[in-house]
Amino acid sequence: MDEERYTISHEAADAIARARVEGRPIVAIGTTVVRTLEASARANSGVVEAGSGTTDLFILPGDPFAVVTGLVTNFHLPQSTLLMLVCAFAGTTPVLAAYHEAIARGYRFYSYGDAMFIRPRRSDQARGDAA
Repeated sequence: MDEERYTISHEAADAIARARVEGRPIVAIGTTVVRTLEASARANSGVVEAGSGTTDLFILPGDPFAVVTGLVTNFHLPQSTLLMLVCAFAGTTPVLAAYHEAIARGYRFYSYGDAMFIRPRRSDQARGDAA
């Protein structure tokens, strides 16, 4: 997993803390944001803290998400680490079904492709297969 640099502003960390207390959604725009927020929370007892750093967090199906409750991302290439993150977030079965639909409809993949909004898999369903 490639390491990525990030910076979390004080304003962003405060807004995330308020949203969590108030039960509001935290939607990441892109997988780098997911990795950043989840890495910060894992390093700081569940709290997203302001600051700069790097992360090589590799999120796999079955891994828990402490912060992010929604994700806007593009359709990632097959067998990529980013597709693994998306499957971890939304469940392998529904993600692969969405990919089959996207292919059938001619969606574009990768950095300049079409995007999707996804919510996390439900923890009460089978690992990797929930929507």
